[in-house]
Amino acid sequence: MNLNAIKAIYFFELARTRRTLMQSIASPVLSTSLYFIVFGSAIGSRIQEVNGVSYGSFIVPGLVMLSLLTESISNASFGIYFPKFTGTIYEILSAPVSSMEAVIGFVGAAATKSLILGTIMLATASLFVEIKIAHPVLMVFFLILTCVSFSLFGFIIGIWADNFEKLQVIPMLVITPLVFLGGSFYSANMLPPFWQTVTLFNPILYLVSGFRWSFYEIGDVSLEISLAMISLFLVSCLGVVAWMFKTGYHIKK
Repeated sequence: MNLNAIKAIYFFELARTRRTLMQSIASPVLSTSLYFIVFGSAIGSRIQEVNGVSYGSFIVPGLVMLSLLTESISNASFGIYFPKFTGTIYEILSAPVSSMEAVIGFVGAAATKSLILGTIMLATASLFVEIKIAHPVLMVFFLILTCVSFSLFGFIIGIWADNFEKLQVIPMLVITPLVFLGGSFYSANMLPPFWQTVTLFNPILYLVSGFRWSFYEIGDVSLEISLAMISLFLVSCLGVVAWMFKTGYHIKK
C-alpha cells in the first residue's frame, strides 16, 4: 500500500479546512447554537421531558447527527468533485495510486473533519444543557461509523455529480428532511401508530436512535438493529464505490 500517496491526499484535503475555517467549523457551530436557543427555549418550555430526559438534552444526539451527516456528505462530495471539475483527477489516476488508496485518502480526510466538528458540537451543546454519556466508547464508535459511512456516500455523490447544483440536491432535498423526520427532535413513540410504522422506513431513524442510546440508553429501535442498519449502509457504499472505479463511471469518461 502506498502510504505516502494516502498521506498526501489526506493532508491536502485537511488543509482545505484551514482555508475555509468559517464555512467548515464556525457556521455549523453557530447553527447548532441557534437550534438550542430556538428549540431548547421555545419547544423545551412546553415539552419538559422525553422518556425521562430533559428536552434540551434529548435533542443533542439528533443535532449532532444532523450536522455530521450533512458535513460528511458535503466534505467528501466536494473533495472528489473539485479534482474532476479542474481536471486534476487525471493526475491521481495516472499516478501509482490505487483506487482504494485514493478512497482512503479522500474519505479519511472527510471523516476526520466531521469527527472534529462533532467533538466541537458536543462541547458547544454542553454549554447549553447537561449531557450524560452512558456509553462513551459506543458513542465514539457510532460517530466514527457514521462519519465514514456518509463520507463514502458523499464520495459517491461527488463522482456522480456533473455540476455544482447536483452536489446540493441529495443533501438538501433528501438527507436533511430525512434527519428532521428521523426522530432528531422527538421520539417516534410520540407519533400516531400509522406514522410510527412509516418512520421505520426512514434509515436515519436507526442512526439517531442508536446514537441517542449511547447517551441515555433510550431509543426508538433496538441497538442491535441500529448497528446492523448502519453496517449494511457502509457495506453498500463500499460496493458502489468499488463498482464506480472498476467501470470508470464518471471518472474516466
